[in-house]
Formats: sequence, C-alpha cells, structure tokens
Amino acid sequence: MKLVFGKRFLPAALALSAAIFTCAASNARVAQPFAAQVTQSPQAPGKDNIRPQDSSKAIIQPVSKRVSEPVSYTYEFSQPEFFIRHIVIEHNENGVGKISFERKSEEVTIVEPIEVSPAALSRISTLWESLQFLDSETNYQSSRQFPHLGTMRIAMAQGTRKRTAEFNWTNNTGASSLVNEYRRVADQAIFIFDLSVSRENQPLNSPKLMEQLEAMLRRNWLSDPQQLIPLLKDVSIDEHLPLIARNHALRLIKKIEK
Repeated sequence: MKLVFGKRFLPAALALSAAIFTCAASNARVAQPFAAQVTQSPQAPGKDNIRPQDSSKAIIQPVSKRVSEPVSYTYEFSQPEFFIRHIVIEHNENGVGKISFERKSEEVTIVEPIEVSPAALSRISTLWESLQFLDSETNYQSSRQFPHLGTMRIAMAQGTRKRTAEFNWTNNTGASSLVNEYRRVADQAIFIFDLSVSRENQPLNSPKLMEQLEAMLRRNWLSDPQQLIPLLKDVSIDEHLPLIARNHALRLIKKIEK
C-alpha cells in the first residue's frame, strides 16, 4: 500500500518520521553492548526495523563460575619390621607426584618422581569419589586390630579442607580397594627404581629382577603392566645386561601384550 500525504501534513509527517528514527537509533546504541547476548533477525536492505529493547530483559547478569581448587592425595604405609618399612605416595589430580620409601637395612630415604598411569588413576579417582572422603567422618578402622600388618594412612587436601584417616585393617570395601591400588603403584615404582640401579651398577642382578617382575605380573601386584612395556623394550636391547635377562624381558612383553 502506498501512502500519499497532502502538502499540509508533510512537515508533521517528516517530524514524526525523524522522531521515530532518532528514538530507534538511540535504542540501538543502548542495546549495542549486549549484541553478543541478543540475537536479531536479518533485515531487508533499506529497512530499519529495530525495536526498543526492554532493559530489564536485555541486561544479563554475568554468571560467576566456581573455580575448582587443586586437590592433593597422599598414601602412607609404615611397618618397621617389613623390608620396605615406610612408603609415602603424594600426587595431584593428574597422577603426577613423588614416592618416597625406606628399606629396613638402610637409613636413607629414597625419593623418586612418579606418574600414575591413566588407567590406574581412573580406578583410584573413582574410589576416592566413592568414599566422599572430605565430606565423610567414617572411621575405617575395623573392630579387630592387626598392627603387625602395618599402619596405613590416606589423606586428601583441597584448599583449606584437609582430612587424614588411619587404620591397620578395615572392613570398608572402598578404603580397602584404595590402599590396594596404592600398594600396586608403590610395588611397580620400587621395581622400576631397582631395575634402574641394576642397569647402572649391578647388571648381574637383572635376571633375578626379571623373575621378580614375572611373579608380580602373575599375582596382579602391578599397577599397570602396560606402562612397563617401553622400559622392557629398552632392557631387551641393553647389551650391558646378561642375555638371559634380555630374552626374559622379551617374553614378558609378549605376556603383557596378550
């Protein structure tokens, strides 16, 4: 439809059109800072159809995101009469940390970096979550005491929240599974350390260590055997080691890869 204004109404029409255009332009400037939050339909060329924005709807309050604080985990085992009398594993949520241990016949504390494999870390993280450790006050110590088996401590810290639990025997399935996982991590890490010492200083001990590793593999005492494959491949081509140890390493690789 084509609208035709008489001459006497033309000034008023122009004035009204100017007022509408000014108002629309003003509203467009107000809405501009929230352009990323307001979706507009594409306009046909030559048409200006911007509607005044309702400020109560246009202004979107920023949503503050809760930043998760870093988490640290600790496992400790102590039994003065055991050959490995003291073990401490500390790591972050990515499984990166360190292990320290002491042998009964030695006064020195050995400290080595450690990186829990993704497979083992997944199991460990699931067990921590199932315990709801920081939010729980559960006493994991059973009514029966077995101090001769050693004392275990598990601890978790996140920001200002910290908790440590100690027990020598537990009937709690989650806590028992968690310390067993850490024991496997410790056994595997200590084996890696012993093998590195053997390769550097005592190569004749390597056949015995290969036998030890096979026994650990058979008894499911390793945290993640797949993590040992690169090391065993390196052992299999190390000419400083006896041939029997190198061949044994190759057999173990095949057994792990099955």
